Amino acid sequence: MELILDGILKALQLLFSLNPEVLGITFLSLEVSGAATLISVLIGISIGTIVALNTFPGKRFVVSVVNTGMGLPPVVVGLFVMIFLWRNGPFGFLGILYTPGAMIIAQAIIATPIVMGITIAAIQNLPAKLRLQILSLGATRLQMVWFLLREARLPLLAAIMAGFGGVISEVGASIMVGGNIKGYSRVLTTATVMESSMGNFDVAIALGIILLLLVFLVNYLLTVIQQRERPR
Repeated sequence: MELILDGILKALQLLFSLNPEVLGITFLSLEVSGAATLISVLIGISIGTIVALNTFPGKRFVVSVVNTGMGLPPVVVGLFVMIFLWRNGPFGFLGILYTPGAMIIAQAIIATPIVMGITIAAIQNLPAKLRLQILSLGATRLQMVWFLLREARLPLLAAIMAGFGGVISEVGASIMVGGNIKGYSRVLTTATVMESSMGNFDVAIALGIILLLLVFLVNYLLTVIQQRERPR
């Protein structure tokens, strides 16, 4: 219990003293996970909507693959991204291994199936005749898709929160492709693991508390938007 109290005091000290290293780690965490979530939203909602609105052979198989991808182990994603970005790998010429860019790629791969799977479920859960009603009113197919996305905006916001939550808290892929380099690719999760392995449990607890606060603040903002959009 004393160790936890020390961690809380340490977290308050690091926050209120505006420790440059901690602020840098926090902002990098937000930058990397925010960019990865944005990429996953653009890809996941687009492809998820296409899959949900069309009937084609093997659709159930595709949806099953997407749903399986929602539980992708981060270390497996990190392993394959590392292999592809290794200097002898297919994309080694990019030279981005052990950089924040590689971390964004890995986290986007983790978050995309989460966003896509929830999008497919949200669109398919809309009334089956709604599409026909929209088209019968003279709307184009693009306008129909936009209207359906607006109707499903609440679960889509939940998809964004789930995607962000899935990547801001992961550690395996970030260490493998980012290298946990001080001042360059070290984020809150990797810093927490490092400090705990060194026996600095008060600092590790402090970083964990800061991570929880960051996740809460981001999800609180998204929840405010979601609840404001709730149908009366």
